[in-house]
Amino acid sequence: MKLITQPQIKSLNIAPAQCVEWVKESFSLKSQAQLPAKISLHPQGNDFFNTMPCLLPAPHNYFGVKLVHRIKGATPALGGDILLYDSKGGNLLAMMDADWITTMRTGAVATLAIQTFRKSDAQTYGFIGLGNTGRATLLCLLDSEPQVMHHVLLLRYKDQAESFIERFKAFDNVQFTICDTAKEIVAQSDVIVSCITEADGLLCDDDTLFRKGCLVVPVHTRGFQNCDLFFDKVFADDTAHVCGFKYFDRFKQFAEIQETIEGLKPGRTNDDERILSYNIGLGLHDVVYASKLYELLKDTATETELPRETAKFWI
Repeated sequence: MKLITQPQIKSLNIAPAQCVEWVKESFSLKSQAQLPAKISLHPQGNDFFNTMPCLLPAPHNYFGVKLVHRIKGATPALGGDILLYDSKGGNLLAMMDADWITTMRTGAVATLAIQTFRKSDAQTYGFIGLGNTGRATLLCLLDSEPQVMHHVLLLRYKDQAESFIERFKAFDNVQFTICDTAKEIVAQSDVIVSCITEADGLLCDDDTLFRKGCLVVPVHTRGFQNCDLFFDKVFADDTAHVCGFKYFDRFKQFAEIQETIEGLKPGRTNDDERILSYNIGLGLHDVVYASKLYELLKDTATETELPRETAKFWI
């Protein structure tokens, strides 16, 4: 078994644009993969442990399961691990840190949703929640669209907006403006990306502030339940993740993002539609990413012996 660590994964310097391509490949496998809905357990408050298995279709021959948790007060708040198996022989191939995988695949999925559902002349992107997931999303967006200038509005929170701007100072295809309220972000943005993990109530309770043609991408689903009721279309990475939402039966029109990518169902059909994209995260993306990283690192990663029983009868 290989032990694959966060520093080893980061040392590969995988381009954010490559992360978006891996997400596209993941969605192309969705209809053939075995992908049960994640199991979410809550030890206290809004903390959680999510278990996310996926069996990739042949000829990929990988099974994996990710355990991801969010614990309030931890640094960082999100953490996780992945077990990757050879699905033909049942051998445990690797145990790997899932922090980079979770963050970058989440940012890549958000970027793919933006590129799939934004209106044709979108220029202004509002970001609420400026942690690692927000950074990963903008990294993927900027790296995959190097010739496009992006005007990004940031919601002020402590010194995070200034730190966020500093992180992207080397990019010449982005301009930043700091805003003081979520309503300012909503009123001025063509695309609204929310990466907060907690929200007490709605982030913008004035429905009239959402522009015609706007796209809302609430990465962790918090704070935009009012949009469920009046937005023209709602998309998600998997139906099982949203069918339990309070207003699911009142969505005006619903489809999975994979169905749109494959041309099975329409996505945006005009620049006036208000669209909501819930991308909650699939074990499918995690296992595809894990298999890619395993192939890149298997010859250099540390080998860890895990003694196994070899006799048929051993009790």
